[in-house]
Amino acid sequence: MILENKQLYKSYLREFSYPNETNYKNAVRNFFSEEASINVVHPINKIQGSQGYIDKVLKPMMKAFEGLYRSDYIVIGGNYEGNDWITSTGYFAGKMINDWLGMRANNRLVYIRFGEFHRMQNNKCVESYIFYDLPELMMELGIWPLSPSPGYSGHIPGPATHDGLVYGESDPIESSKTLTIVEKMLSKLNTPNKEWYSYWHENMLWYGPAGFGSYIGIKNFENFQVPFESCFQEWTVELSDNNTIIKDFFRVADGNYATNGGWLSVNGKHVKRFLDQEPTNKDVSMRVCDWWRRGGNLLVENWVFVDVPDLLLQIDYDLFAKLK
Repeated sequence: MILENKQLYKSYLREFSYPNETNYKNAVRNFFSEEASINVVHPINKIQGSQGYIDKVLKPMMKAFEGLYRSDYIVIGGNYEGNDWITSTGYFAGKMINDWLGMRANNRLVYIRFGEFHRMQNNKCVESYIFYDLPELMMELGIWPLSPSPGYSGHIPGPATHDGLVYGESDPIESSKTLTIVEKMLSKLNTPNKEWYSYWHENMLWYGPAGFGSYIGIKNFENFQVPFESCFQEWTVELSDNNTIIKDFFRVADGNYATNGGWLSVNGKHVKRFLDQEPTNKDVSMRVCDWWRRGGNLLVENWVFVDVPDLLLQIDYDLFAKLK
């Protein structure tokens, strides 16, 4: 089913590359179940069904961005805990002619970085998690109300090897190797002796969300990562509390690429100043996702999303209210 899902997604993306009133609606209705559970970053959040996705996401985007164009540079898929998933990341582009989500139009070409995860069942998507880097767009528009990112923020490239569109079948040995390296690396994060170092190329590229920034070289990444981790205590990656499940919904490798996503996948207590916000001692849970590229025996590129507006809201800063 994984190959079949990839081909279904390829057809969806083909219709979606230049979306218009006819093809984007047809593409969505063909790909998504009428009852699909669709989750989008704050302030959109939960949507029900293909028509809800059209009405609450795509129609407003089509109105806001003239000539809307979609380009994916990573597409991979796999099975996790008995469920088939397909995932991709890339950019939308368009001339912003109308306001969107409270962000004022600038009548110029803008880019919107996205990442998507779709759970497939009987040739239809039944569950989705969709990330947009809205702070990156705010920075493009010059309306980001907080301090600049400590690292680079701007347009993020796709894989240096230009081989991220994995529509065929991958060597299971190579996939297993990639996943093993990623999972071992993740298990060593937030360790005092930096055991995660050994899994990365020394000149790795970490493409972080706007507000965090992007970094080249493991030392430069460490200079961001270690202070960031110290902003939160009691980090957990899997727990269940008050009927809230915090864990990855998907983690898989496909050849030299791997991905994971969690719509609440890490949890910690806010104990130090973060994104200009003084410590609140509140427990926060993060919507995050990653894609990695392995080269040889090391990880060399990593694309990361965090739903920063949702995270800020948990520590009493309403980013979209500030825009008003």
